Order: sequence, then C-alpha cells, then structure tokens
Amino acid sequence: MKGKVELLSSGVYTTIQDGGRFGYSKYGVPKSGAMDLRSFFLANAILNNEENSAVLEWTLVPPVLKFHQNTIVSITGAICDPYLNDVPCKMNSQIEIEKNDILKFKNVLNGVYGYVGIFSGFLSEFVLSSRSQYNQITKFSRLFKNDMIAYNSVSRFSTSNSLISSTVFWDELDSLNVYKGPEFDMLSETQKDILLNHDFTISDIRNRMAISLEESLENDLSSMLSSPVLPGTVQLTPSGRLIVLMRDCQTTGGYPRILQLTKESINAIAQKRTGDTICFDMIN
Repeated sequence: MKGKVELLSSGVYTTIQDGGRFGYSKYGVPKSGAMDLRSFFLANAILNNEENSAVLEWTLVPPVLKFHQNTIVSITGAICDPYLNDVPCKMNSQIEIEKNDILKFKNVLNGVYGYVGIFSGFLSEFVLSSRSQYNQITKFSRLFKNDMIAYNSVSRFSTSNSLISSTVFWDELDSLNVYKGPEFDMLSETQKDILLNHDFTISDIRNRMAISLEESLENDLSSMLSSPVLPGTVQLTPSGRLIVLMRDCQTTGGYPRILQLTKESINAIAQKRTGDTICFDMIN
C-alpha cells in the first residue's frame, strides 16, 4: 500500500534528493544529489534501504511532516531536536511512524542540511535516472507547503532499537583536504601561500550551486575558455573571490579551477554555516 507524507510547513528550502544524476554532464545536466552525501548514506543505512533511495533534504529550517500511513523513518545530518507528536525522538535511529503522526523539529543546533530517510525511499518523480529535484529537470525544483510525497507503507513494524553513532564530522574538519586544480600552477607563489596557509570565511552567498568565501586573492589571471567543472571545484573569479562549486553546479565554467575538494571535504563544507572558517590542506 502506498502512503503519503504531507508538508504542513515546508521550511526554508526543502527538496527530494538521492545520490544524483550521472552520465548526463555532456548534455549540461548537473549532478545534483544530497549536499552532504555522508549523512544521506547514513539515513538509508539506518533503514537498511538501497543506498541511493530518495530522502528529504531540508535547509536550516526543517519542515513539519504529517504521515498518512505507517512507515519507518530516520533523521540524520544537521543536529536538531526532533519530536514525534510532541514527544522527543532520536536522530540516527529507526523511528516508527503510525498513520497521522506528525514529525517536527526544534533547535537546529549545528549544521545546515538535515535528512529524513524513509523505508524504501520516497517515490517522487524519476527523471534521467534520479529523483533529485532540479529546476527544468524535474517538474518542481523544491517542495512547498501542502505538497504530498508518496512512499511504500509498512504493514508491520520490525524496527531495531540500535542507535548508530554519528559525530558532528564537519566540526572536526576545519581543514579541508584538496587536490591541485588544473590551473593551480598558474598562481604566483604569493597566491599559493595565501591559499594554503590562511583561513577563509564562509559568506552568506551560498546555495546548492556554490559557496562563496569572504576573503579575496589578488588576481591578474584572465578568464579562460569554458572547461569541465565538478562539485568541489574551487574557482578563482576575476574579482579575486573564491567560489566552491556544490552539487547543483553547472557542468562547465570559465574561471580558473585552482583546487578540487575531496568527497569528504565537500560533505563538510556543505554543513558549515555562514561565518565559519576553513582552511585548505593540499594532499598528493
């Protein structure tokens, strides 16, 4: 039997995401997918789902959810206080949901992106091998109040009482591992020194496409022909600002690609808040 979850409130910016779209970059289609893939995979692992099952991703302010059939959910990512029918429940564990239960969240204490996984995954529209919402690919780019999302209901509960330990890993990763980008060697020694030996601050210019850093480098490099870029590519703009590309980034760009974040560093910077500081640590 199919159930549906209703968004009584949609939060600031809430979407359905899975692991992303692959094989379509040559057509200009972004990869998309969960901003923090580590928390995304954890949400599904807790439920014994297939690892790419679609989850709900919220940003800073969580939604309020009403479930219209029995199911099992998990909550991972940004640290918050979840409540089921006004009774506190736990993150990083299986949570039994009965018909007409309401899940809400209070006190988002740390992080930016939170995840609600559900037994066997949300059954939103499937476009180009993915359920990840993205403007002009899926019908809607985000979820809104009163939206209904389908899922497979659960007839009998067989939940585990185990709680999976999950650290606030992004607090432990102020130093982000990076590789040299294709244009790194075009930088002067002074630029390289600043880039690799100084802190940078997360600005308030951020979304699922990119995160801009506050500090600037003196930059006399010219723009280049459009070249392939990926989530985690660090571009140096003509103004000297650094932009870290994220999951919804375009597939090509015309700014020098000076660094490339590792997979774990992409997850970590996604959860950093405006005003947090980071530094870059070059690895071979």
